[in-house]
Amino acid sequence: MSKKITIYDIAKELNITAATVSRALNNNPKISKVTRQLVADTAAKMNYKQNKLALALKSGKSYNVGVIVPRLDSNFFASVIRGIEEELHPYGYHVIICQTRDDKNLEIENIDALLNAQVDGILMSISNVSTEQNESFERILKKNVPLIFFDRKANIDGVSTVTINDFQGAYEATKHLIAQGCKRIAHLSNNRLIEIFRDRYLGYKQAILDSGLEFDESIVIEAISNVEDGRKITKSLLELDNPPDAIFSSSDFTALGAIQEIKAHGLKIPEDICVAGFANEPFTKFMELAITSVDQSPLEMGKMTAKVFIEQINKKEIVKIEKKVVLNPKLIIRESSLKKQH
Repeated sequence: MSKKITIYDIAKELNITAATVSRALNNNPKISKVTRQLVADTAAKMNYKQNKLALALKSGKSYNVGVIVPRLDSNFFASVIRGIEEELHPYGYHVIICQTRDDKNLEIENIDALLNAQVDGILMSISNVSTEQNESFERILKKNVPLIFFDRKANIDGVSTVTINDFQGAYEATKHLIAQGCKRIAHLSNNRLIEIFRDRYLGYKQAILDSGLEFDESIVIEAISNVEDGRKITKSLLELDNPPDAIFSSSDFTALGAIQEIKAHGLKIPEDICVAGFANEPFTKFMELAITSVDQSPLEMGKMTAKVFIEQINKKEIVKIEKKVVLNPKLIIRESSLKKQH
């Protein structure tokens, strides 16, 4: 059985003190970056394994952070998680990922499991069925665990949030469709109890009103964010006596379903009907007919969420700080909506 390597072995190898090795391994800023790197390289070469339990007991931190998302099969949430991990890794944190599948009970189970695991913080995007006042969220705060919402959020005093300006993104997408000559624009919405979808609806509505067009609530239809719902709802829209000449969807997945159904009806995109989505999922640019979409900067959102957590965890006396970070959206115009070439 091979001998277990300790910090004393590393200290002997480098001819420095064990205390210096310990501080270097824990990224103590008092130790120079060169020394920290040298210790890290030597520790790796000697196959040193840090005792995480002892570290947690000493520091009072588990160095684990919980991340809860509605779904993992979305590039948006995968990119947010990547941003969080990239930002937290240099601080020695590991990420525990949970998904709710928009199931309220599963969301509560995830929160309980993370609290039982004694995570140092919970970063989450709430499920579609979350309510504004939620006992689980309050339970996190009562345990003095930092809670930070990203993308989908509940409005709770003292809780930081990182979002994009969904109203502006929807407004710009709708104004673009109007600039292409579209006058009857349908909106595939989502659960408007969730603030991001309500804001996208309001941005869409405001753009229509500001352009002097008639706003018709009957062509605003709630849809689940999937291809099947996009097809089903678009089919009903196309069968109207006065069908829309454009569709703005709050999701790229429903936009994809809309495009499939429009083609199935023998109509041309964008000549007969324009389509725009939201999220800028990777498939939107790789399709034969690339889809116009609003980019949400998910990597930046993840990094910013992690930065807010680090700021909060380092202010032990103030766990309930409240920081509202709003990122700017970017409209990516592609063939699905481009009638007029500029």
